[in-house]
Amino acid sequence: MEGKARIEVDEYERNILIRALNDLRTSLLAENRPTDPVDDLMVRIYEAKTKRHRIAEERPDYECR
Repeated sequence: MEGKARIEVDEYERNILIRALNDLRTSLLAENRPTDPVDDLMVRIYEAKTKRHRIAEERPDYECR
């Protein structure tokens, strides 16, 4: 069963994921095991699109009618 999952993380959580994957990669290298799946996932996280949110500014010169 192969599928896709989508999660929303903020910049802090994204950095935690990358750090954890890097630690895993380091331990795999120490054990002389392949790191290809971890490398691929790290690249995907680095290249993931970020969603920008606009915050409306209060404008005192604008009146709601």
